[in-house]
Amino acid sequence: MDAILKNQELTDQQLLGNFIAGDKQAFTLLIKRYEQSLYNYLVRFLGKVSLAEETFQETFLQVHLSATKFDLNRPFKPWLYTIASNKARDLMRSQARKPSINLTTQDNEDTVDLWSSLLQDDATPDTIYDQKQQELLVKKIIAEMPETPRQILIMAYYSQLSYKEMAEALEIPLGTVKSRLHSAVANFAQRYKQLQQKEKE
Repeated sequence: MDAILKNQELTDQQLLGNFIAGDKQAFTLLIKRYEQSLYNYLVRFLGKVSLAEETFQETFLQVHLSATKFDLNRPFKPWLYTIASNKARDLMRSQARKPSINLTTQDNEDTVDLWSSLLQDDATPDTIYDQKQQELLVKKIIAEMPETPRQILIMAYYSQLSYKEMAEALEIPLGTVKSRLHSAVANFAQRYKQLQQKEKE
């Protein structure tokens, strides 16, 4: 138990270093640490739970195989997301299709949002319905966006990576990250307004 608690206080790089030194428990903890955030990123990027699960497993298999080559002085998170993004792109290419989102499937965050609405005193069936419709609209827009803006939006707003982390994960300059994100947000906003207007007509 003391070993587990001690491991939980370590940085990602320290955990990976411990794994390289033979501590298998450190690798398990590293997986658990990113289980939710990386999985959610992959679900949104690939649009399908089964593909996300497959890519998540392949990502950590690659981390396992490449651990000794990783520079422990570098941050681990961008490296992890680089591997995950590359694996996701490879899978999308092998599927030879555009990612499509399953709009009938709710992920954990959507469920939490719904319950939050139900617990509000002023929540009515209409407001809850409107909120869910808005969430589905957002998912639809993101799923239909080209790969590059879709990926950077998901990294920034769902996975909450910093500019620097995104630059390292995508292997592009910081300025390019900012311009791509600005363009992606503008593209999203324009499409969102168009679909909202269409729904009102």
